[in-house]
Amino acid sequence: MTEPSRAVFLSYASQDAEAARRICEALRAGGVEVWLDTSDLRGGDSWDQKIRRQIRDCALFVPVISATTQDRAEGYFRREWKMAVERTNDISDRVAFLVPVVIDDTTDRDADVPEAFRNVQWTRLPDAVTPSEFVERIAGLMGTTATKVAPSRPISTAPPKPTTPPPAKPTTPARPSAALVVTAAAAVLAIGYLGWQQFRASRQSTAATTGAPESAATATAALTATAAVEQSVAVLPFVDMSEKKDQEYFSDGLSEELIDMLSKVPDLHVPARTSSFYFKGKNETIETIAKQLKVTNLLEGSVRKAGNRLRITAQLIRADNGFHLWSETYDRDAKDIFKVQDEIAAAVVEALKIKLAPGHQAASSHRTSNTEAYNEYLLGRQFFSQGEPDSLKRSIGAYKRAVALDSSYAAAYAGLAFAESYLADVTGDSPGLERAKVAAETAIALAPTEADGYAARGFLRFDFAWDWPGSRADLEKAVSLDPSDSDARRRYGDLLVSQGQHADGIAAIKKALELDPLSSRTWGDLANSLIVEHDYDGARESLRRALEIAPQSSYILSDVATLQLLEGKPMEALGNFRRSEMDAFRLPGIAMAEHSLGHHVESQRALDETIAKTAMGSAYQIAEAFAWRGDKDKAFEWLERAYRQRDGGLVTINSDPLMTSLRADPRYKVFLRKMNLPE
Repeated sequence: MTEPSRAVFLSYASQDAEAARRICEALRAGGVEVWLDTSDLRGGDSWDQKIRRQIRDCALFVPVISATTQDRAEGYFRREWKMAVERTNDISDRVAFLVPVVIDDTTDRDADVPEAFRNVQWTRLPDAVTPSEFVERIAGLMGTTATKVAPSRPISTAPPKPTTPPPAKPTTPARPSAALVVTAAAAVLAIGYLGWQQFRASRQSTAATTGAPESAATATAALTATAAVEQSVAVLPFVDMSEKKDQEYFSDGLSEELIDMLSKVPDLHVPARTSSFYFKGKNETIETIAKQLKVTNLLEGSVRKAGNRLRITAQLIRADNGFHLWSETYDRDAKDIFKVQDEIAAAVVEALKIKLAPGHQAASSHRTSNTEAYNEYLLGRQFFSQGEPDSLKRSIGAYKRAVALDSSYAAAYAGLAFAESYLADVTGDSPGLERAKVAAETAIALAPTEADGYAARGFLRFDFAWDWPGSRADLEKAVSLDPSDSDARRRYGDLLVSQGQHADGIAAIKKALELDPLSSRTWGDLANSLIVEHDYDGARESLRRALEIAPQSSYILSDVATLQLLEGKPMEALGNFRRSEMDAFRLPGIAMAEHSLGHHVESQRALDETIAKTAMGSAYQIAEAFAWRGDKDKAFEWLERAYRQRDGGLVTINSDPLMTSLRADPRYKVFLRKMNLPE
């Protein structure tokens, strides 16, 4: 056979020779050139040179992965893998190259493979994908059209299952297979500096935990059934391909900035950060991601940062067929990052054929002329997203450095306001709330036409100052300036619910979910709002959805357990309260559930532990526990303490079902008046 210089190289363990042969035959039948080493006498200098030449010249390298390759730490196939990885180290040669194929149930999580294999999307051929479909994909990656061949059985190491030939059907025009999306994306992502992080699935069924029915409840059915919007794009987290893998905050920051910029384009639907970043590190196909986010296009890419030099690669993919609408690589100085953002956003808008009004362009509001200040801003945002007290402290430090480097940096002041207030809420630090207020006011003064400052001040006025008219004005202003701000819309909905405007509040929260459909926090807020309306079915379905997204969330587990308490299921509630990792939710929840079970000693023990550990940050939750137990005096005592500590939980008091026992007490109306809440 004449060995082609540009072909697919199939690398396999000898025990997988039959599967490799079948893959090879299918590819060749489809018109794809394949180099397959079938020699029984492998090894030696001549073999090594021959293999090295083929790997150097091949168009695609297809390693066949199975339980066999798992069991063999050594073997000729591993030498081939090593050579292939060495080739990918040559940046100029990183064209669609690595296409790993798995022929059994071996998972990427456990596979013993080079790291470069993990950084690209895998193709699986055990049971669902036929060779004819695979040929179609590979031909597409090679830039050719596959010769039409009869569909064949799946490639698998397992014995073939007996089948009954189906009745003949009329021939119909073939349309691109959905599976084409996977490998088309994989080919581009195989570009070394694009190594899209290998997604790892961690889906869990939570219906048993929440007791949710299989069908969607009326309150959430419309949200989960909405079709994809044609003019839509999701920005996936760009991958950090820097040598030390220490620039993730920068690559994430680029993604967030592009989300922010593109979301401002009229008539373009762009899911918010929480939803787009949900898929980071998960093993999901392009098609699956697009379906869950209800978009037709995906923007993805990578960032390699070395000193002051950047290499940013981006590509826009049509999800239903895997076609690349646009791709580009930018080699720039770090100080040109905003220019690159502008160019990427403009290219996406042009590729999607969106008509902008004259003079209008996608623009970011988070800019500064000081590159170091921007770097600190991105660090502050990254630390803030982690949510832990230590991370919040680091976030505050980064934001403070940003404003020290650029005293006119409004976005950094807004970020500082959020970070200071979140930390103050969990620590009971009143001075921190004052610092947050000053930062928010500064952000508005510096940038009165940007939404960030109003969103921050509106949040502070709502959660801690209980300035309801002021909060409403700020949040409405934030939404008007940035209609894509899902967090501002969610908080606005929460504000309306707290004021007794339940229908309007629920509508606002649902709008936030349209913008950010994979936000567990927003699903939880919707559930709590539905509980106020005694729509327990809708609340249960919302919590089921929230737990699918964030199965370990202490906030959502607490919400689930609270609903179970209200439904008279204290044993189930106890189990979910115990699953929470946050003492502020876990301990008072246990106290309430144990009380409902008649375990008074255990209830008191949990409540005593709550007071000892979390009194400074969870006075409101302690008041809830006393109210649920019927101890009104203690409940009001802790409400007063929560008031003094400016506890953020107090905003829910007028709609909190755990406080029902207090509502007939005259002290309750007095307390509401003190907070300027409707009676």
